[in-house]
Amino acid sequence: MTRRLLIRATGAARPGQLAGLGQAMARSGARLLDINQSVTFGMVSLEALVGLDRDSDLEGALAEAGGSLGLDVQAIQVGAEDYQRWSAQASQPRLILTLLAPHLPAGILAEVGALTAEHGLTVELIHRLSGREPLDGGAPPFGSCVECWLRGDDIDLDRLREKALALGAMHGVDIAIQEDSIWRRHRRLVCFDMDSTLIQAEVIDELARRHGVYEEVAAVTERAMRGELDFQQSFRERMAKLKGLDESVLVAIADELPLMDGLERLMKHLKRLGYRTVILSGGFTYFARHLQEKLGFDEIHANELVIENGKVTGEVHEPILDAGRKADLLREIAAREGLAMEQTIAVGDGANDLKMLATAGLGIAFRAKPLVRSQARQSISTLGIDAVLYLMGYREGDLEDEGRAG
Repeated sequence: MTRRLLIRATGAARPGQLAGLGQAMARSGARLLDINQSVTFGMVSLEALVGLDRDSDLEGALAEAGGSLGLDVQAIQVGAEDYQRWSAQASQPRLILTLLAPHLPAGILAEVGALTAEHGLTVELIHRLSGREPLDGGAPPFGSCVECWLRGDDIDLDRLREKALALGAMHGVDIAIQEDSIWRRHRRLVCFDMDSTLIQAEVIDELARRHGVYEEVAAVTERAMRGELDFQQSFRERMAKLKGLDESVLVAIADELPLMDGLERLMKHLKRLGYRTVILSGGFTYFARHLQEKLGFDEIHANELVIENGKVTGEVHEPILDAGRKADLLREIAAREGLAMEQTIAVGDGANDLKMLATAGLGIAFRAKPLVRSQARQSISTLGIDAVLYLMGYREGDLEDEGRAG
């Protein structure tokens, strides 16, 4: 008859503890079924589930080993019913809940705990992805991020995300919820909108400002970004107001484009890790090409301005790159690169990006309007665009260590 025991060991961490406990279990003929260990501020916590098929004094052996290793060791009997419950829970779908903010208020843990309990979810693991807070209490340089692994069955994911979005807004925290799968660690293609995503500007508004028609164009832009106007119709209306703009203005604006905070760090890591990076923009190739040359995007797709005799004509070459075309290009590039759609990521801020975000394996609304945030599966509003790395599951420490090694 197989006996199962949960071994729990705690104490001040020091070398040799795992070896000592492992030897005690081995001498008793124990089989390892599961194990987890962590060290926090020098205190170790180890839990191991073991099976025993013969009589042995495992408890005594562990108590003796623990005494010599400075550990408090408990051995808890696990009945057949408890073991079956644990096995069933381990086979349930896993969700990844990520908390992001400049600082994470402690109260958010209670709120998230209540939210997950309401949906029948068990918190399986919590760990930090961001760096440590400085001694002076300032915000970590790349924000705070904690990742929680959840388990549960029959989850209303849309309702859970809706409540998480509202909860995050109350506390100034981004709460992202993803379904875990093998693809989460094997994304290979990242596609970005440009205006208000990669750069802190709407280029067409900047062109209008230089041409003296800013108020007229900005009003149309705002309505389009809120999803109140058809993109192609609004785009042509805005372009017509730019007729006669001197080409030299494009050069000046390109040189002054303010990059989104975190963009250079994000691109550095994506390129080093081998991701293919693409701009899919309803803006203009003139400015997308400028970013490509500066940051190393692998390819760009945007609208091509028609310029004659050094003047903008108020037209663009067809076809106009609208929401549907963005999603189509994402699929086409993935197919060309031999990638499953689950391996793709899309990041954008406007209603014109929603189809692209829905098509990608991981779609992220970045500093988006409320309408877009509510319809996108994930969103980031409190940190820079390099927080995308957290939703990809990367630890800040690993990225920075790898950067120094490279």
